[in-house]
Amino acid sequence: LRFGPIARTVPPMTTVVHCSSVSEAMLKKSLLEGSGIKAWVPDEMTSQLAPHYLFAGLGVRVQVEDEDADEARRVLALPAEP
Repeated sequence: LRFGPIARTVPPMTTVVHCSSVSEAMLKKSLLEGSGIKAWVPDEMTSQLAPHYLFAGLGVRVQVEDEDADEARRVLALPAEP
């Protein structure tokens, strides 16, 4: 049997917010996905396995596809409902 490379198409991503914890990043991801915007937390596992790396950079990133970045920033800027 011969297997070729698996082709994956990864869209260009934009970081829309940096968070100080995984919990905060996952909450923001949930807010975005609830608004119909696909979001990713690429630092999720690293921050859980090696939390000291959070302080070496900008924290935990929340990313969206480039085309959704402006809308994602608007969603995250909305005030919380009472």
